[in-house]
Amino acid sequence: MSINTHGFVAADHETAADTYYPHHAEVMDRIGAERGWGPTNKRAFTAATGLRGHLTLGDPEEVAEKILFQHEVFGHDRALVQLALGTVPHRAVMTAIELLGTKVAPTVRAEVARRSPAPVDSMP
Repeated sequence: MSINTHGFVAADHETAADTYYPHHAEVMDRIGAERGWGPTNKRAFTAATGLRGHLTLGDPEEVAEKILFQHEVFGHDRALVQLALGTVPHRAVMTAIELLGTKVAPTVRAEVARRSPAPVDSMP
């Protein structure tokens, strides 16, 4: 099973939010106008970036924490974070990919392995 979210990773939460929000808002407002939703706003965006929100956004530690929180709830074995939304600058997306691969993924893999029970056939 997989969890698939929109989100963004940067060196710190403020940079992630400031980089991602304008592009997220533009896309969501355009789609919302087509589908009858009201416009988005910064308050709703900020709430969506929290631990229980639908966006996976923040520094590497926050993103890993959110993926691990979701893993506790859903037990998924794959997480996909859609970083390139709208016109997010390419350099920022490349940095986010690097942080996902070098910081978030190793942290999540190690913690999931630590939390997992030992396979039955390896028990004495």
